[in-house]
Amino acid sequence: MLSDVIDLLACPHCGADLDTEDGAVLCDRGHTFDVARQGYVSLLPGSAGKITGDSAEMLAARVRFLDGHHFDPIVDAVVSAVGKCGSILEVGAGTGHYLAAVLEHTGGRGIGVDVSKAAARRIARAHPRVGAVVADVWHGLPVRSGALDTVTCVFSPRNAGELHRVLAPRGTLVVVTPTERHQRELIGPLGLIGVDEDKARRLGDTLSGRFESVTKSVLEFPMLLTHADARNLVEMGPSARHTTDAARDTAIGDLPDRVEVTASVTVGIYRAV
Repeated sequence: MLSDVIDLLACPHCGADLDTEDGAVLCDRGHTFDVARQGYVSLLPGSAGKITGDSAEMLAARVRFLDGHHFDPIVDAVVSAVGKCGSILEVGAGTGHYLAAVLEHTGGRGIGVDVSKAAARRIARAHPRVGAVVADVWHGLPVRSGALDTVTCVFSPRNAGELHRVLAPRGTLVVVTPTERHQRELIGPLGLIGVDEDKARRLGDTLSGRFESVTKSVLEFPMLLTHADARNLVEMGPSARHTTDAARDTAIGDLPDRVEVTASVTVGIYRAV
């Protein structure tokens, strides 16, 4: 709930401390933010513009896919990478699936941030110790400087300056990114967006000077997917915006009834310097 993490949050307008009162989040300097009936609060600054993020349909597809346990090894890797922590923030938390697993393991409390209101609705009910916040990492996180033990970014954007600011000294950053082998069996047949081979170098460049690498490992495993699984996998990600329903259905129909698809990600652990 928001009340569990309110001491970690800050006003997006002035940076002052926040508190909860009568269904609202209040700033010490008079700014007020309504808490939605689903339990989340939007702390987007006025400069953020009209950003929507993932749609309700994309998130529903993600729930169906993750509930099929296909990415469980990635969930386990994130939980292991985080280890012990009292306070954690996940950027681009989506459905709250990874954050909930971490909190269940650590017993800590967490902030799930996403620019999508549809995502925030799901994050708010992902775990009793999650506070769901609509915010955009590129327009400033509404979090107090040095307040967090850990930040996770699982298939999500990274603003190194903001992530460094909100972490405590020597705090931990966990980053999960796809390799060029991720979903490679589906990229051609389904017209999916591939992963740039230079992605790893660019990640290192963006974190350089603020974070030092602790460990970095590739996690790769096969997934046996039905047509429904493949459809959910496509529809939960950015490729859904680049194909039509008809073209996608035709391409998926041409796949074997069960297709083996590679999941391949890099799990990086970094320390704030």
